[in-house]
This record gives sequence, C-alpha cells and structure tokens, in this order.
Amino acid sequence: MILVADSGSTKTNWLISNGPLMETIGFNPFFHTSEAIYEQLAKNADLDKIRNEVKKVYFYGAGCSSPERNSIVEKSLKKFFTEAEIHVDHDLMAAALATYDGRRSIACILGTGSNACLYNGNEIDHAISRGMGYILGDEASGSYFGRRLLTAYLYKELPKATHEHMLSQYGLTKENILWAVYNEPHANVYMARFAKVLTQSTDREYIETLVYEGFKDFFRHNVVCFDGYKGYPVHFVGSIAFHFKDLLGRVATEFGCELGNVDRQPIFKLLEWHERVKATV
Repeated sequence: MILVADSGSTKTNWLISNGPLMETIGFNPFFHTSEAIYEQLAKNADLDKIRNEVKKVYFYGAGCSSPERNSIVEKSLKKFFTEAEIHVDHDLMAAALATYDGRRSIACILGTGSNACLYNGNEIDHAISRGMGYILGDEASGSYFGRRLLTAYLYKELPKATHEHMLSQYGLTKENILWAVYNEPHANVYMARFAKVLTQSTDREYIETLVYEGFKDFFRHNVVCFDGYKGYPVHFVGSIAFHFKDLLGRVATEFGCELGNVDRQPIFKLLEWHERVKATV
C-alpha cells in the first residue's frame, strides 16, 4: 500500500488508493520536532488503522528542503509506519509533480505560505531559491492576505461590510490580534485563517483589488526571477489560486506568461503519479 502526504504549515492531506482523504495538522520541521510529529500521528484513528499495511510513504512538506530538516520528519514517520519505506521531499516537488504537463515549467504554491520553482520533468532547479517565509516573503499566500486584512482592520481601512464580517465572525480586538501575532506560536498559521474572508466578503471590488495586487507581487518576486520565464507555463496549487483563477490568469497575461494547470488539492494527482511510476517498475 502506498500512502502519499502533502503537508503545508496548516494541514497535511493523506491519501491511499481507493481510500478517503485523511487530514492532520501541518508538519513543518522548522517548527515541529520528531516527537511532536509522532504524537500527532498517533492521535489519528484513520492513520492508526492502516499503519501496519502501509509499505511506502511519500511525504512532501513545507520546510522539507534539506537532509537535516527532512530527517526530523523521516524519524517520526519511521517510528509510526514501522513496515514502510519512507521518502521525504519538499512540497514544491509535490506541486511540480501534480501539475506537470510534459513541458519544462514553473510550479507555484499558494497555501499558508507561497513558493515557486523551475521543474524540468526530472528535478527542481535549485539555482534560484525562493520561499523566504511569512516575514520576508510568502507573497499572495494565505498568511500574506491574512496579514493585509488584519492590518487594514486595525487601521479601520476596510470597507464596512468586510470590517463587520471580521468583527462578528472572529470577535477581533487590537489586543487579541497583537497577542496572537507576537506571543502565540505559528503566527503565519494564525494570519492565514483570515484568508477565507477573501471568498466570504461581499465587498467584491475591494477584495479583487487586494488579490490582484497580491498576485502581481507574487509574479514580480517569484516568477520573473527565472530566466526565460515567459517561455514556460506557470502552474499553481492551492485554494487561493483555485478560487481566484480568473484574476491569476489576468496577471499572468500582463506578465507575458501562460497560466498552466491550477489544482486546489494536488494530493490526488500526486497519488496518481506514484501509482503510474509503480506500475512501470
């Protein structure tokens, strides 16, 4: 049995053939120890049922970009899935595999964080490394838009309907926002919670302008950096890209790019890819 996992900073999707989509919190080796990851796995009844049947685990995660960090995740997975062969790789590789259409391409993630890479069908070109995190980067991500909305909320710059929606839904005050951002762990995950306001608010002109500006920021910093970027399709994974695909296409056109595949949940394509590889071995 093959088990595939796609993990961001907020949640991890797990999938086996002909099985339901399973979910745990997101595991990021920048923030989680092997012990903490194992404890979360052990709490999940769905994973516990299949742990001894799984023979291969392919885990793709945010922060899994070096052997040292990957080993943190690998150690916990080996302890939990005792009968399985474990493979840990970066979530960018998951995005690249899930969206690949046979052409050299730029694969992008718009999740809790954001990132991009150049993929040739076999490997990621690491010559240009993006992904500087929510303080220095993460343009057009959930944490980016959540931060923009929270800032505008505190400055009282939001349109009335959006301000009232955030107040009524989340009971926001200056004190609880600042405490969560500056004192609680995982401020990026906290801020990303508010990205759902982008699809909930009735102030569509304001929201679409905000998203449009965020997408332009992303292209300026994460797409234009690749030599010959106009010659590659630009693929995306993540809910924000999916919900605002039309705006994403508009921005791609303005930058002279072809918008490629947009996949809300790449875990399904990822499992298909691994099953195809297994069938040809």
